[in-house]
This record gives sequence, C-alpha cells and structure tokens, in this order.
Amino acid sequence: MPRKLLTGNGAAAWGARLAEADYVPAFPITPQTEIIETLAKWIGKKEMAARMVNMDSEHSMITAAGSAAATGVRVFTATSSQGLLYGLEMLYTVAGWRAPFVLVNVSRGLAAPITMEPDHNDILAARDCGFLQIHCATCQEVVDSVLMAYRMAEHTDVRLPVIVNLDGFYLSFTREPVDLPDADKVREFLPAFDPHETKFRAGEPVSQAVAVLGGGPYSYFRYETHLAALKSLDVYKEVEDDFADLFGRRHGVLESYRAEDAEIVFVMMGSFATKAKEAVDRLRDSGEAIGLVRPRLLRPFPAEDLRQILCGKKGVAVIDQNLSVGMGGILYSEISAALYGRKDAPPIITSFIGGLGGRDIKPEEFYEMITTTKLAIFNKMTPPPRLLYTAQELREIRKLQGIAHVEKEDKANVKAEETKP
Repeated sequence: MPRKLLTGNGAAAWGARLAEADYVPAFPITPQTEIIETLAKWIGKKEMAARMVNMDSEHSMITAAGSAAATGVRVFTATSSQGLLYGLEMLYTVAGWRAPFVLVNVSRGLAAPITMEPDHNDILAARDCGFLQIHCATCQEVVDSVLMAYRMAEHTDVRLPVIVNLDGFYLSFTREPVDLPDADKVREFLPAFDPHETKFRAGEPVSQAVAVLGGGPYSYFRYETHLAALKSLDVYKEVEDDFADLFGRRHGVLESYRAEDAEIVFVMMGSFATKAKEAVDRLRDSGEAIGLVRPRLLRPFPAEDLRQILCGKKGVAVIDQNLSVGMGGILYSEISAALYGRKDAPPIITSFIGGLGGRDIKPEEFYEMITTTKLAIFNKMTPPPRLLYTAQELREIRKLQGIAHVEKEDKANVKAEETKP
C-alpha cells in the first residue's frame, strides 16, 4: 500500500481495517470520534466487512466488546478520557474473562477542571485492570501497534485485551506520513482469529473464572491473569521480530535514543517524547552526555529491559505527564521500584510533572531538568517531585484570580446596595 498522510486517529482506523476486525461497538467522545467516523464510512461503503453498533455508553461498549471477543469474534473499539473511566468497571471484568480484543484510547486530561487536551491520567487509571498497554509516539506507531496488539492479545499464552494509547490532539489530529502495511502481508502476520480455548461453547465448557466463590479460587484466577501478562512480554518480542521481518520496522518494548553512552537519561512516554529527542540533540551539541528512554509497553512493565539500560547511569530524569494526587508521578514510582534493591548503586532519579492538560514542555525546561538532576547527583540526594511551571504562567494565573476577586467584590457591593432600605 502507498504512503499516506494520516492523523493518529486515521492511523488507528487503518489498523482496525487491516486487521479485518469483525465487530466495532462504538460510543463517540472527543478526541476519539474521528476513528469511529472513519470506520463507519468504510463499513457503509462496503470497503470494510464489519458490523458497527452504536451503544448507549462506554460501559455498554466495553461489555459488548468483551462479550463478542469471548465468542470468537475479532473486536475493535476506541474511547478517550472520561469515557475510559465510565467503562472502568467493565475493563476489569472483560480482562477477567480473558477476552482478547483491541481498544484504542486517545488520552485526554480528566475533569475537573475540564480540558480537551492530553495527559496520561486517564490511561494510567486503567493500568491495574488486566489490559495490556502499548503507548505510541507517532502515527506510524499507531497503525503498527494495533496490528501487533492483536497478535499479542490473541496468542494462546496471553488471551488478554490490549489498549493502544495515543495522545489527544498532539497526535490524534496531527497528520504525518504513514507507510500502510500491505494487506496480504498483514494476513500473513495476523491470520484469522482462532478462538481455541477462549471461545465459550456450551458443549465444551472451559475454566474462565467468570464467577467464583471464595478467596482461594479468586486468588488463583487473578494470579493466572498476572502470569499471562508477564508471559506477554516474551510474546511481544516474538511479535516484534515477525513484524520487523515482514515490514522492515521494529518497535521494541522501549525506545532508546542516544542513551547507550549517556550519563543522564530522560524517561517519558507518548508523543511528547519527540520534544525530548530534540532537546537531547541540542544538549548533545552543547557537550552534555544526555539520552532518552521511552517505554512503549507499560503493562506488562518492562522492568528488566529498563534496568539493563538505566543501571550504570549517573542520573535519570523521569518526566510524568500525569499526577497521582498526594503521591506524585506514576512513571517515576514504577521506574524507582524497578531500579531499587540492585547490587550496583542505582542512579539518582529525579521526578518532574509536565504536560498536564496538554501544557507544552519548552526546550529551556529540559535544560533546567538536567541542571536539577546534576545538582541531585552532586548532593547524592533525590529532590521532591517538581511541577514544570514558569513564573510567567503563575503571574497570569494570579492576574485571573485577581480579576475574579474584583468581580466577586463588585457583585457583593451591588447586592449590598440593592438590599439597603
């Protein structure tokens, strides 16, 4: 197939089309709706042999997706932000059913306050539900990851649903050149779904752990899900090799950019990592030994791969596009846990919260993060998490607060005048 100029949403739709998904339960939400609209257009024109059903909510949508996948149907669906949280109950349920399908999440900051722009609190709220997670930084990765996600989800050693995540607006509506995989090669890479033991058959019952009584059976089946997720790390690497052989592109469990000889490494996920690449190049030009590591898999967490590349560094600056209120950055906590307890001294790990609600991370802030990390290395002491925020931004907020305060006082004065006898 030729190279196309596609948005991230368009790339996700092409992934579902090339995967020859049979069933698309849908519910619209910004900024994901373009995916469903594109699939609906293709289905309506008979360009894609699938059935789409508009549901009454994301809760119903995910229920329908899991139910169909459990009967042997290849399922695709998509959501975003509040929609993902609305269906959160069913994320746990369908993962417990071991129903393999692909859900694209287009990340958007959560209310309140409300925003249409991205951060990762929506997708990270789902990190413990049993879905595997692949995080994309480019439109090319989106279409490739959807195909790889089906291979991983449907593998007999895994049988778990997968979320493919992309950032809203910055990636969902950004057009980039995308090399679409050849449809015949995709069929070679991704054969028709063989439900095997996953499919419900009345005459041949299988142990699915849909309902258990007591902590013993619950613990057994819950841990089986955990072991399957761990197994998917090896499965992903097999899938990665097969994909590279057929299509010439390799998407590892993590991306390493100029990190091998780096003394200090940025760690971050998603499309904003492309900003970090540019910062790394600029810092390298100025003589700084800086690199970048971007985890593509968050679940299963590639702890050993991260240890191999981060141990031996002087410092690691983790940039979280999320905030666990009362704790700090979620990725920072997971990176710290992965590096803790090693025989060799772990690097100093600094924590930065940036990009909340789509806030830009400016080039000079990457330089400031390196300066802070160098100081922490010198002092051999990890500083508390730091919010990336400028003095100018704070002045603007104070100005708005001042305007609101004056308006409140004016309204109070008017009311007092009106109530005078």
